[in-house]
Amino acid sequence: MDGDPSDTLNRIWERRTRAIKTSKIERRPEPSPPSASSSEPAQSAAFRLPLLPFNLIAVLAIILTLRWAREVLIPLVLALFISYTLDPIVAWMERKKIPRAIGTAVVLMIVTAGIGLMIYSLGRQGEAILEQLPEAAQKFRQSLRDGRGDPDGTLNKVNKAANELEKAANEATGSASAQPKQGPPKVQVTQPALNLADYLWVGTIGAFGLTMQSLLIFFLVYFLLVSGSTFRRKLVKIAGPSLEKKKVTVEILDEINLQIKRFLWVQLYTSLFMGFAIWLAFRWIGLENAGMWGIAAGILKSIPFMGGIVIIGGTALVAYLQFGTISMALLIGGIAIALKSIEGLLLSPLMTSKTGQIHTVWIFVGILFWGWVWGVWGLLLGIPIIMVAKAVCDRVEGLKPIGELLGN
Repeated sequence: MDGDPSDTLNRIWERRTRAIKTSKIERRPEPSPPSASSSEPAQSAAFRLPLLPFNLIAVLAIILTLRWAREVLIPLVLALFISYTLDPIVAWMERKKIPRAIGTAVVLMIVTAGIGLMIYSLGRQGEAILEQLPEAAQKFRQSLRDGRGDPDGTLNKVNKAANELEKAANEATGSASAQPKQGPPKVQVTQPALNLADYLWVGTIGAFGLTMQSLLIFFLVYFLLVSGSTFRRKLVKIAGPSLEKKKVTVEILDEINLQIKRFLWVQLYTSLFMGFAIWLAFRWIGLENAGMWGIAAGILKSIPFMGGIVIIGGTALVAYLQFGTISMALLIGGIAIALKSIEGLLLSPLMTSKTGQIHTVWIFVGILFWGWVWGVWGLLLGIPIIMVAKAVCDRVEGLKPIGELLGN
């Protein structure tokens, strides 16, 4: 008979167990997980390409927001700039035991009175020039008559040259010009009558809006100056719990203050240059009230477009009234244009680049950009905004490449 089946199963299990213990099992090496260094390029490439359009969209959104919200942003930025400018004076008065609220009110009243006096003086001078306009127009008309009466005059020579060119053109076109075709009937456009009520209404609305914006800026500057270092302490407090972040925030605020001071010194030096150069040049030529024009040029230098137009047009008109010749008016106007160009295109950018550690190219690019975004106010505030941006980018770790790009 065969043995017990249980003994047979036990013997089989023992043989298999001994075979497993004595045999060498070759294990295949498990595939190693991908290292972080090998996966980083793929991940960075995967994330960088989709982020590029989003970054571009974000930049365009910021630019459109700056243009759309300029009615709010311009008074705010202007008030911040004025408060930074006047804060050293208010702080000095506070050290002299004058309460900050009273010192701020006194400083703002003095500044407002100075601006009003300047506007009044320039207005009086403008009225004097306007009163002389009829005389200037009469002299100009008389000079044109004298030029036409002189056969060898410039106007007659220009008319003769124009007639000869017209004859040459007619000869070149041949008979087609000799027998002109009948064209369509002429349409006479009737200009609408001048509606003074509409102009007065638009002017009144504009003056009211300007007055309200001026009051808004005035009170905003007042409360910013009265607050003192309150916002500075709050910015340092919310910068982060670490001492390093607080230190970087303090350095950024100090650098912004320093950059604005540098910008103001540049404006002061260029205003002195413009005023002295205008006074010296006009005095050498013999123009009346050269000192007054020098002071006006130094003050109006900081006003984009309108300041230069007032100085150039006003001095040319006064020169024509004084000397009675168009050549002298063109000479005086040309000198004013040349000095304004030297100051605006050479002296101010170079001094700003030197003091603010910003490349000159970015100064011109910034003026063009902010002039497009905010108009005339952008031309005035563009340079200090770039200087503040440079101060921030130099201190923030993620923005240091931009600061390096802006640097000279």
